Amino acid sequence: MLTLHMFSLLFFLFGCNDEIASNEEISKYTSFVEDETLNTQDNVSSPSDIKLIDPNTKEIVETITPGPYKLELEFNQFTEEVRQTVKELANGSQAKAAFNKSMILDQFDPSTGKIIKGRPMITVKEEALVDAILQQSFTGGDVVIPLKVTESGYKKEDVPFLNEVVLASYTTIFNSNRIGRSKNIELSAAAINYTIVGSGDFFSFNNTVGPRDVASGYQEAPEIIQGKIVMGIGGGICQTSSTLFNAVDKLGVEIIERHHHSKDVGYVPKGRDATVSFGGLDFVFQNTIGIPFVIRTYYGPGFITVQITTSKENEYILRNLED
Repeated sequence: MLTLHMFSLLFFLFGCNDEIASNEEISKYTSFVEDETLNTQDNVSSPSDIKLIDPNTKEIVETITPGPYKLELEFNQFTEEVRQTVKELANGSQAKAAFNKSMILDQFDPSTGKIIKGRPMITVKEEALVDAILQQSFTGGDVVIPLKVTESGYKKEDVPFLNEVVLASYTTIFNSNRIGRSKNIELSAAAINYTIVGSGDFFSFNNTVGPRDVASGYQEAPEIIQGKIVMGIGGGICQTSSTLFNAVDKLGVEIIERHHHSKDVGYVPKGRDATVSFGGLDFVFQNTIGIPFVIRTYYGPGFITVQITTSKENEYILRNLED
């Protein structure tokens, strides 16, 4: 004879709100009934904790304790609570860091010929995790958080050839007598120089350049905030991000995030700027043109040039893709 717990579960699946559960749902969440029929009442009606395990540290990062009442009569609500928990794990909260990590692109060091590794994109497989938790909801157990790791879309052996051809170029000018602003442009230009943008990669200006602070060498210079010109550390770096935007935009990459200044700037045509602020506004694009390329920057007295380069072979591939 089925226990009261099993009867309640079957009632939920077959009788709740006059709806009939699908065979797939029944087999997915009640397959344990056949194996557990001979278990004691206590074992069946007292679900154990579900422990979510960090795959890297092997530590428990979250414990879910579903009550029998919620499982039997409020399963849909429990499922939504699980989805919310998984989303918070993925994206982070005030109390916990996010498991999802945006990609920090690799860079090439011409002085050593070596690649400076960044960080792959890491994302939680949310649907898979939700499904795994629900599978364990009546029995309890450990669930290792499934992660997807996406490496940069280029081949290491191709890197030495990625400077053969200039695909796009853009230059802006500035007053070199403004020492602080000039220095900030120089530093931010150097920070993105030799960045390798693989096919399918996401480039984030903020992730690549990093904090604009005194410790990083940035100086005080005029910047635009809410339509007013004020002094701030790192003023001028938006000229670097705007010059980069105008260069890569010639290739037809997908612009994911771009913001205008609250006041017109003079170094690019109206509407062609890309303002940035570390920890806030960012300039982000995805390389959707089907080949990897390198960002090259050239800084000189009163000008900054951004070039996008690749190999001859990649240029040939790109031109044929366009045709």
